[in-house]
Amino acid sequence: MNTELRKVDSQGRIVLPQYWREKELKDSDEVIIMEEKGILKIIPKKKIDLTQFFDTLEYDDDLIDKLENWSEFENSLLKKKLR
Repeated sequence: MNTELRKVDSQGRIVLPQYWREKELKDSDEVIIMEEKGILKIIPKKKIDLTQFFDTLEYDDDLIDKLENWSEFENSLLKKKLR
């Protein structure tokens, strides 16, 4: 973890370090600012590749039969989650 002291101008702006912008922001110019008690976290906004989650659904074999009726399928999933 790197720590730096930065000045805040009269309009509340700070300059993010260049090495951080080049490494974390790349071609983006947006960040997410999260506020906690006494702390601001600056997180680069990145596009998330959702394809990594494709074909990762895990289910019980008995649920396949219930796919024809969505309500029954959904209720079965909820019951399993509540157990």
